[in-house]
Amino acid sequence: MILEMKVPSPGESITEVEIAEWLVQEGDYVEKDQAIAEVDSDKATLELPAEASGTVTFKAEVGDAVDVGEVVCLIDTSAIKPESVEGAKAAATKPEVTATPKVETPTNTTYATGSASPAAKKILSEKGIEATTISGTGKDGRITKEDAVKAVPAMGQQINIEGRGVSRSKLSMLRRKVAERLVTAKNETAMLTTFNEVDMSPIFALRKQYKETFKEKHGVGLGFMSFFTLAVVRALELFPAVNSMIDGKEMISYDFCDISIAVSGPKGLMVPVIRNAEDLSFKGVESEVKRLAILARDGQITVDEMTGGTFTITNGGVFGSMLSTPIINPPQSAILGMHNIIERPVAINSEVVIRPIMYVALSYDHRIIDGKESVGFLVAVKEALENPEEFLMDNDVKKALEM
Repeated sequence: MILEMKVPSPGESITEVEIAEWLVQEGDYVEKDQAIAEVDSDKATLELPAEASGTVTFKAEVGDAVDVGEVVCLIDTSAIKPESVEGAKAAATKPEVTATPKVETPTNTTYATGSASPAAKKILSEKGIEATTISGTGKDGRITKEDAVKAVPAMGQQINIEGRGVSRSKLSMLRRKVAERLVTAKNETAMLTTFNEVDMSPIFALRKQYKETFKEKHGVGLGFMSFFTLAVVRALELFPAVNSMIDGKEMISYDFCDISIAVSGPKGLMVPVIRNAEDLSFKGVESEVKRLAILARDGQITVDEMTGGTFTITNGGVFGSMLSTPIINPPQSAILGMHNIIERPVAINSEVVIRPIMYVALSYDHRIIDGKESVGFLVAVKEALENPEEFLMDNDVKKALEM
């Protein structure tokens, strides 16, 4: 019996995935529930498990975009499990395997190669781009309308690559979606950024005093993310417009704080969500940050764990960034950027002293968040971080850290 394996739906809003990697060879015998492929959606990388045991025949190649519900491979369930690797290779060539073999379609060079369709030609002309400078993805290399839309004019003279190495690789679906969302955020929001600085001395002192006992008791470190997350929760409660979104002609505000945290994963930027952060303690935030970071690093993060945030925190400081203007994570209306901590001279009580200073940035959608609210929000974050015992711990450090 030949079983057709179709692409399952990874989530409600996802209609297409891309084959990132086949984890088995064509003709291999696979066990039921064995991971046979990794597929990229626009939100995450997911494993595709075999639906039955048997030999596998591919119906899609690495890099192919396939619709949800489309057949990606065939599994011959009548195949006998081989006893060795040699047996597996022999089984793959047995005549009783009736799966339709994949036919490779060669790319032909014809009159159409490198030529643009009428619609593409018009778009390229408007952009001032020569058709010879881009590669077509249509039949036999023809330049399609989509190729023309995606084409970017070169800045200045075209680079002379003769005699020098150049590589070209296709962007993953996740990276393409991130790019689209970033451009959308820039083009469709009235984005503005306000800045402030935070004296991290109080947090340094608390971490120095309690981090070892905190880790021994809870199994996680006492990092900066718990302080920032709880400071953001407090500021969102004081300035609810920052915890809102635009939906057409309506403004939606939330009485809960689902905080998205930007983390770097093997497939690019991931933004998992800490749910109901307003209900979490320092231990709860640190445990959730660690759990989500491990999942993202190992490529095990799910779509559900990366959707539905109401506000985002991103930490460019881990890469050495001193200052940046973070881009809003749509449909959210604001994002807080953390940066590196540098000892700087500051004036305190008319004296110059050296303090560990972090610059923070809040990018926000000015359509629904006014300057008073955005500045007030960032000042509230600064206030909580510079006075954590009073504003985040109710003047009881040990109780707040559950010591």
